Amino acid sequence: MVATIAGCSVSCKLSLDDLQAVCRQERLHCKQLRVNKHNIDDYEVEYLCDYKTSKEQEFYLVKWKGYPESSNTWEPRKNLKCRKLITQFHEDMECELRRQRRRTTCPKRLDKDVAWTLVQKAKLRKRLQCWEADLNKTRNHPGRIFVLNEVDLDGPPRDFTYITNYKVGEGIVLNEMAVGCECKDCFSDPVGGCCPGASLHRLAYTDKGQVRVRAGEPIYECNARCSCGPDCSNRLVQKGIQFDLCIFKTGNGRGWGVRALQHIKKNTFVMEYVGEIITSDEAEKRGHLYDRQGATYLFDLDYVEDVYTVDAANHGNISHFVNHSCNPNLQVYNVFIDNLDQRLPRIALFSTRSIRAGEELTFDYKMQIDPVDAESTRMDSNFSLAGLPSSPKKRIRVECRCGSDTCRKYLF
Repeated sequence: MVATIAGCSVSCKLSLDDLQAVCRQERLHCKQLRVNKHNIDDYEVEYLCDYKTSKEQEFYLVKWKGYPESSNTWEPRKNLKCRKLITQFHEDMECELRRQRRRTTCPKRLDKDVAWTLVQKAKLRKRLQCWEADLNKTRNHPGRIFVLNEVDLDGPPRDFTYITNYKVGEGIVLNEMAVGCECKDCFSDPVGGCCPGASLHRLAYTDKGQVRVRAGEPIYECNARCSCGPDCSNRLVQKGIQFDLCIFKTGNGRGWGVRALQHIKKNTFVMEYVGEIITSDEAEKRGHLYDRQGATYLFDLDYVEDVYTVDAANHGNISHFVNHSCNPNLQVYNVFIDNLDQRLPRIALFSTRSIRAGEELTFDYKMQIDPVDAESTRMDSNFSLAGLPSSPKKRIRVECRCGSDTCRKYLF
């Protein structure tokens, strides 16, 4: 971050908080940074490192923001004004003592291994807060993103870049092929059936913004060439995620997951599956690599033919973290907006039922569409290990840990 202070012509690659710390360290007053004689001796606590009691008084080892760990000091509780950090520290301490099957009442002095773990948790929380801030700077949708790990010390995933739209892979050219509608009110008075009518389909959404077509039927939204405005009822997926969601570490070995932080009604758009568009040949090569790693993020775009695949392994949005379930609460739909190339649909996830706040979001990596639907053969999501031999004898089986009553025991 580059700090900007009125009247100063020298750029500084320090945050305002760090500049305040420098002023206090050098005993300098600064009106712009709000450092004066009344608060020059106030320092911000970054996190708490250790704990002890002496003569019925509690002391904490403090890591001061803007200062190295060598400047850590023991401070009595009465000197600290960081109530939230103290509460969090005690919660972490009790959790760690419980994990080690020790007494959870406050000890006179923490063992070194317990103190070390608490410091690692505090540092992890700071890294996750920075990652959360970066995610929210990148997102282009109203729904906020939160991050939580109360399970282990794993930090943000490496080699992952958050994107909001498809990233076009090498050798692929996207050409806009959309045709706009002339409707003034696409829902009440669609001209020629609006955008869906031009492709011999009907409007996919109700007046309340819920999907009403069956899975397998394509969705055609209004686009940049349409006469209708941004409030058109046939513009839903393009508006992005509307709900606050949390990326959290699961406790049963499934890695990261995503949970809803707000109630989501049935048949509601939740998120898109976004990643890098690659050819099926490239997907076959990557599939073998992902197979050896025991994970995959390949999603075949086989609505009409199997030409392209979406790879969300290194570039993706929050859908990258959504886990599989044999009894999912999300359903896949193919959506067309500014590009009508049927080989390149956008993959939208809609709720299959009412989802309560705090519930994990899941979809079936081997989702099967209603075979009665005439379009069903066009929309097998085929979220599998792309490129692996189709023979069951040669296919590596991945154990499923979704825990549902209808669990098939294996993902693939």
